[in-house]
Amino acid sequence: MTDVDKKKVDDELIWLHRTAELLDNKFRLPGTNFRFGVDAIVGLIPYIGDIITILVGGVLIIIMYRKGASGKLTIKMLSNVLIDTVIGTVPFIGDIFDFGYRSHSRNVYLMIEHYEEGRHRGSAWPAVILFALLLLFLITGFVYMLLMIISWLFA
Repeated sequence: MTDVDKKKVDDELIWLHRTAELLDNKFRLPGTNFRFGVDAIVGLIPYIGDIITILVGGVLIIIMYRKGASGKLTIKMLSNVLIDTVIGTVPFIGDIFDFGYRSHSRNVYLMIEHYEEGRHRGSAWPAVILFALLLLFLITGFVYMLLMIISWLFA
């Protein structure tokens, strides 16, 4: 990587880091070291906040992917946003979780490790296959439970 390329990557990482800080750590609870960001505040709005969270997280991941994130790293970042979104939809518990998980900051740190330490390189196919199998298992379980409920209701 040339010095010009390295400078460009550093500037992009700084922008991504600042955006993640705004989303995850911008504000401090007075009298404590507890920090939270815009993501946790928006997450308090039922479902709309979760949609905004996943959209912003997705945009950041797309930017990081275009800047050279590997498939393996992209899957890890998508997992962070997915965990944040899924648990964030649970009333009350999800709101508390949103204040502590900080998926955007986690993703930026993964990206920094990727660029500076050469970590998280490689193919995403093992993770994609595992995810597809897990999704198939969950869908099958859901359909089975739905059929059990329907048979119980009409029995």
